Amino acid sequence: MAALGSAMRATTILPSARAFAGRKHAKKAQVSTVTRAASAEKAGPKIVEVAAAVDHNDLLPEGLYCNAHYQTTRRKTRTVTIGNVKLGSDHPIVRQTMTTSDTRDVEATVAEVIKCADAGAEMVRITVQGMQEAKACKVIKETLMAKGYTTPLIADIHFAPKVAMMVAECFDKIRVNPGNFADGRKTFEEKLYETDEEYNEELEMIEETFTPLVLKCKERGVAMRIGTNHGSLSARTLSRYGDTPAGMVESAFEFARICRKHDYHNFVFSMKASNPLVMVQAYRLLAHEMWKLGWDYPLHLGVTEAGEGEDGRMKSSIGIGALLLDGLGDTIRVSLTEASHLEMEPCTRLRDLGMDACEKMIGVEKFDETARDFKSFGRRESQLPVQKEDDAIDLRNVLHRDGSVLSAVTPEMLASEDPFYRDLGAKLAVGMPLRDIATSDSIILREIPKPDDEKANRSIRRLQEIGVGVLAPVDALAKTPVANAIAMVAAKDAATATIPDCAARVAVVIDGTESEEEIVAALATDPVMCLIATAPGVSRLHASRRVFEWMHRAGSAVPVIHNMQFDASAEKDTVVIESGAQAGGLLCDGLGDGVVVEHPGVPLSYLRTTSFGLLQGSRMRNTKTEYVSCPSCGRTLFDLQEVTAAISERTGHLPGVAIAVMGCIVNGPGEMADADFGYVGGAPGKIDLYVGKEVVKRGIDNDTACDELIQLIKDHGRWVEKEVEEEEAVAA
Repeated sequence: MAALGSAMRATTILPSARAFAGRKHAKKAQVSTVTRAASAEKAGPKIVEVAAAVDHNDLLPEGLYCNAHYQTTRRKTRTVTIGNVKLGSDHPIVRQTMTTSDTRDVEATVAEVIKCADAGAEMVRITVQGMQEAKACKVIKETLMAKGYTTPLIADIHFAPKVAMMVAECFDKIRVNPGNFADGRKTFEEKLYETDEEYNEELEMIEETFTPLVLKCKERGVAMRIGTNHGSLSARTLSRYGDTPAGMVESAFEFARICRKHDYHNFVFSMKASNPLVMVQAYRLLAHEMWKLGWDYPLHLGVTEAGEGEDGRMKSSIGIGALLLDGLGDTIRVSLTEASHLEMEPCTRLRDLGMDACEKMIGVEKFDETARDFKSFGRRESQLPVQKEDDAIDLRNVLHRDGSVLSAVTPEMLASEDPFYRDLGAKLAVGMPLRDIATSDSIILREIPKPDDEKANRSIRRLQEIGVGVLAPVDALAKTPVANAIAMVAAKDAATATIPDCAARVAVVIDGTESEEEIVAALATDPVMCLIATAPGVSRLHASRRVFEWMHRAGSAVPVIHNMQFDASAEKDTVVIESGAQAGGLLCDGLGDGVVVEHPGVPLSYLRTTSFGLLQGSRMRNTKTEYVSCPSCGRTLFDLQEVTAAISERTGHLPGVAIAVMGCIVNGPGEMADADFGYVGGAPGKIDLYVGKEVVKRGIDNDTACDELIQLIKDHGRWVEKEVEEEEAVAA
């Protein structure tokens, strides 16, 4: 990237500014297509931008956001210095986390920072909400230095410019939230900015408030993160943009312009959201807009309020992994509702995935991409299976309209019957399987049971009777027929393959090494679905994008299933991280209709629930309660891990219901944009309850708040009682 210069260039504010003027912010979790306004006059207030004198060869054409859609190459970013850590594309991706202790408790905070550093954290963030915390920060830094820990410390600032000024004297980096830095207090009120004058008056106030911190950080060599949160955009931004990625980017740019005005460039950007799709689109739009301006600031990646356990890791993997595989990202934080040092293990796995992809420059040969628009997350249209007149069984349910889960099974699994049905997510009624909300839609038989294996073959028949599809390799079916099966045929052989009479349909298997002609010929065989099972050494992300492009050109609406195959040496956590990053990144673009995850050493039930978690994290198919749960920090007003577990225990049977569990409201009620109900710390020992982003009950005692939450869910008609399986009821 060419060096930043001082050439002047006039530009407009970000896309679609005027489109959102005069209306309230968009409905929850809206992801909008953004288009550049025709002129500065039509786009809103004219902004004179000090832009780089750049080589135009470095600028991306409209419609692109990364170096290459067909290969992972790291986006070139400047070096930002945070204490003794160098951050940027010339350096390894930096891992970080955030403490959960009370910042005023110096001993506890020091011990937590040390534990995180020993676990691999290269930077640690600490919340600093008031002057008492700021005074404690000086002691924390001195104590750590005395113990030989030079890990850079980051102050997390909301609503407190004076506190930021104070802590900049001792910490290495300041995180500011553009949505609330200059607000002074937590109002979160909606306000309509009808004129450019009103809009610009507030921008002038922000500059007056923010400039002293910029000058102090520049003077002391302190770094800064301009960290936009989807949930806490200012009333001004919401009035003009809505809660969209465009609003998130413009919110950050307002603060960046002030930094650049004073020749301060030691800062990074972040665009966090609890919805991975919103997060991915915001970062892509940010990268695109920066490239057009000639900016090269590093990116801090993270999915906020991701939650705990496998769900939190999956959401983070989808959002962070998708961007890393596009070469975007210089530092990452995996936000989990767990002890802070536990974030480092998935963080390290994602770091390694991203660095490995960039160093190896994984990808495929260059191809033109016309079908995918990174500014719009419309799902690719596909044609579900239809029933034919001569079908012996009903095949319409072998795939699901909201996203399908397939499971690879063995004859031994099939023969176990009841345990197998449970692992497949089916209900049981007097020994017979019934489909449930999270039952696998189809199974894959890599090995077909022998004809005399009565139990295994009975399981196949019973599954087919309830609409579960049965797939098997074409050669295996030729040797051991399975009535009404779906024959799996390699794409390269599809045009010439002999299909056994027992097969009711064909599924084409693509390994990513095919030519466009071979893919088109395979599609001409009228397959019921395509499975992308990439060959060893082939980049799933890039090969799949190429396949989807060719399918688009051919006008094909055949459903596509992402087939992730792991060898026995892969750990369970690797399954979550890599399936989330690779398949999730594609699903975020609407490219794909389902998944099948295979691992010979991992239980079937785990692979199935991981697959459903991947679909839910990609905002496709909801099969369980969704939790938007913050990772805790020094501002938290209750034990997040304990409360989240208690709420999950009582509400985990409500698929389609989203519940936000937040230790405080510092990030704004907009952080609950994806949630139906919110359980939020309002004061010590007190809980506020929300419906959507509106508070409906305040100051509820901790001891009764969970009961009140459940009653609120009932009052809004979203509650159902836990089901008891018929066999269990009979036994009781």
